Amino acid sequence: MEKKIVEVRTLKVGKYILIDGVPCKIQSMTHSKPGKHGGARVRIDAMGIFEDTKKSMIKPASDKAEVPMMDKRTAQVLAVVGDKLQMMDMESYETFEMPMPDDAEIKSFIKEGAEVMYLQWSDKKKITQAKGGD
Repeated sequence: MEKKIVEVRTLKVGKYILIDGVPCKIQSMTHSKPGKHGGARVRIDAMGIFEDTKKSMIKPASDKAEVPMMDKRTAQVLAVVGDKLQMMDMESYETFEMPMPDDAEIKSFIKEGAEVMYLQWSDKKKITQAKGGD
């Protein structure tokens, strides 16, 4: 579980953040300055990457936050078995199983021989994009 520490003020919409130990993609950020002597605060609303859970947090802009180091990889679909996919990583040639993604657009491109892009963090994997097969 690789992660790095960054200041909250440097985060942007579309980037990743760890909230309560769950890797999330930032959906929106709101900056507010509460008063004359208070420091700026940032409200971050994010969606879990591996579980579809909505998370939010409020922190001072000068505070630190953890950012997961997501690994973007390419794999080839070897076989479709029910709602499971047998995949082979295109760099390491490791084979593994993944559940069929819920996204209908991605599902329409998945067939034997198709290439997919997936995110990996720790032992969790999720398909993010699919290209047609041969």
